[in-house]
Amino acid sequence: MSAALRIHGGPDAGGVALHDFSTNSNACGPCPVALAAVQSADATRYPDPQYTALKAALAAHHSVEPWRVVLAGSASEFIFRISAWVRQGGGSRVHLPQHAYGDYAHAAQAWGLHPCADADAADLIWACDPASPTGQNHTGWPQVLERCTVVLDGAYAPLRLSAAPALSAKQREAVWQMFSPNKALGLTGVRAAYAVAPVHVQSAAVALDAMAPSWVLGAHGVAMLSAWAQADTQAWVTQSLDILRQWKQHQVAMLENAGWAVMPSHANFFCARPPEGRDLPTLLATLRAHGIKLRDATSFGLPGWVRLGVLPVPAVTDLMQVTAQATNQ
Repeated sequence: MSAALRIHGGPDAGGVALHDFSTNSNACGPCPVALAAVQSADATRYPDPQYTALKAALAAHHSVEPWRVVLAGSASEFIFRISAWVRQGGGSRVHLPQHAYGDYAHAAQAWGLHPCADADAADLIWACDPASPTGQNHTGWPQVLERCTVVLDGAYAPLRLSAAPALSAKQREAVWQMFSPNKALGLTGVRAAYAVAPVHVQSAAVALDAMAPSWVLGAHGVAMLSAWAQADTQAWVTQSLDILRQWKQHQVAMLENAGWAVMPSHANFFCARPPEGRDLPTLLATLRAHGIKLRDATSFGLPGWVRLGVLPVPAVTDLMQVTAQATNQ
C-alpha cells in the first residue's frame, strides 16, 4: 500500500521557482550571520553527541535550564517523536487545528492517535501560533494547559508582524514550545529544530531525548541553531520584520485591487482567493509555467484558496502581470 502523498511548498519536480510564494521562509534572508556559520561548519567531524554547548546556548536564549531543551532533526521529526511518546504512554486522542500543517495528522495516524474534536478530552494537542496556513492566532486551547501534552509550534513566532501571541509568557511555560528557526533565517534547506519542555515535565524531556537517534543534528544544523541563539542574529530577524510589513502591505493591496479576497493574517504569509470565475488549478499551472509558484490550500482544508508567502515588490509585480495576462487570454 502506497503512503498518502504529503504536500509541501517549495521546489517540486519542476525545480526551484523563480518567485516562490509557496513557502513561509523569510524573504529577507538568508541571515548573513547564520549563513556564514553554516558555510563554515566543520563537516569532517562528528558533533558532540550530547550537544552540551548548543543546549546551553539555546537555554540561555530562552532563559531556561538546559534540561528543558530537546533537540530535533527537524520540526517534523519532533512531531513524530512526541506523537510516539504520547502513544507509548497510553494516550489515544489528538486534537488538531481545523486548518494545519499536515504532519500533525500524519504523525497521529502513524502512531494510532485518533482525532478528537474536544481539546479538553485529548491526550495530545497541537497548536501553531501564528497558524499555518492562515497566519492567524490559534484558538481552541484546553481549559487547563497542564492537563495533557500541549505542543505549541512556534515556527512562525519570530515572523509575527502584528498582534500579540495567543498565550502569555507565563502560559507558554506550561506547554511544549517547538522552534524551527530555518524559516525565520531564510535557510529552509538546513534541517534542525528544538523544543523547550514545560517547566513541570523533566522526566518527559529526558524520555524524549532518549528516543532521539544518535547525532540527531549534523554539523550544519548545530551551526544554524548556535547562530540562532546569538544577539546579532536576533537583531537581524527583528530588523527584517519592518521590511516584511512593507512588502506585505503592498502585496495585499495589489491582490485586493485585482479582485482577490484576502484573509487577515498576523504573519509573513496569508491566504487569498482569486476572483470568481477563475479555475484555480489552471491558474496555478499557468503561473508555475512562468516560474511563479503559489501553495494550493486545499490540503489545509481550504479549497479554492492559496497561501502566499510575502515576497519583494518585483516578484509581486510579475505575479500580477502573469495573472492579468492569463485572465485576458
